[in-house]
Amino acid sequence: MTRMSRPITTRLSAAILGAAMLAQPALAESWDMSNEFPATSLHGQVADFFAAAVEENTGGEIEITAHHGGALGYKTIDHFDAVGDGAIQLASSPFSAWLGIDPIFQLSALPFVAPTTEDARRLYDLAKPEYAKVLEANDQILLFATPWPPSGFWGNKTFDSAESLDGVKIRTFDVTATELLKGIGAFPIKLAWSDVPAQLSTNAIDAVLTSANGGVGVQLWELQSHFTQVNYSSGLQAIHMSRDTWDGLSDEQRAQVGEAAKAAEAHGWDLAADSIAKDFATMREHDMEVTESVPAAFTAFLNDAASPIVNEWVAKIGDRGAAIMSAYRAGN
Repeated sequence: MTRMSRPITTRLSAAILGAAMLAQPALAESWDMSNEFPATSLHGQVADFFAAAVEENTGGEIEITAHHGGALGYKTIDHFDAVGDGAIQLASSPFSAWLGIDPIFQLSALPFVAPTTEDARRLYDLAKPEYAKVLEANDQILLFATPWPPSGFWGNKTFDSAESLDGVKIRTFDVTATELLKGIGAFPIKLAWSDVPAQLSTNAIDAVLTSANGGVGVQLWELQSHFTQVNYSSGLQAIHMSRDTWDGLSDEQRAQVGEAAKAAEAHGWDLAADSIAKDFATMREHDMEVTESVPAAFTAFLNDAASPIVNEWVAKIGDRGAAIMSAYRAGN
């Protein structure tokens, strides 16, 4: 028996439908990025810049929603596993939260090693390959990192001597800062950033170790009256991505995301360099007393207290850390 052909109209309809389907634009991929800091903070701005650059570079094929202020329910400490496990596609995270994962992440937070943004950039460029290796081993891609401006002390008085820190309940962001401040007589308490305002408002802490920008982002002048710049460190904040998500991209999309990361990295470093004077001006507009430099004797005291911690880190991490520090110090 001869099989009868489908009616011409049916064949034409199928052809038209197929052509229409081919003409449809590809559905956009939607990614979520978690960030514990507010949108107004330096790293909130960097995250938004990166998201916009990705969407523009990919012609809308990839859309990123940045969830600021911990809106997704993740604290910074949760980001490493959440991204590595694929629970979220991306996150913006400070390296100081990852000290228990690998000591290499302590480098940018070592006290008084890189007191300026320029110093922090040189150190970052030397260490970036090592950072990337650790993330690669944990199913993640390091897209880029940008700095916080140098840290200082927020409080209700100026901190300009060893005595001024004695017994002060001060928020710290990592174990290193906690050990250092405890050793010089303060009462340090390690806290996630999202917990800081509540702890200040209930007098559970008296002061905060963070950058001027970090405090400006949450209007700490409502709870503190003084800021003392001591250039403790310029910690790094990374935008990192799930390896599975990265592998699911085309070569062209990877290049587009990479270009967005390069542009966002440059933008973030420029923001950090420019933010210090702007933040100081904002703080003064809100009647804060800003101390931009401290007595040389206090600086020497803090550096002496930090020296054993830095040396211990170099001994602990071995050749890779020693090589980075040697190259960095040779450039000073």
